[in-house]
Amino acid sequence: MKPGTGTLFVKNDGKQLYFCSSKCQRNSLKLKRKPSRLKWTGDFKKGDTKK
Repeated sequence: MKPGTGTLFVKNDGKQLYFCSSKCQRNSLKLKRKPSRLKWTGDFKKGDTKK
């Protein structure tokens, strides 16, 4: 992700989540998908497939 791009989302408990695009934000927050199970994410490509 390039500096100065993306979105910062702050949850009620103070956790900060950085999203590179609205696609990433929608999948994480609204659809509640796990990044390790999505083939287009960095977590999947690293091999961090935790179930």
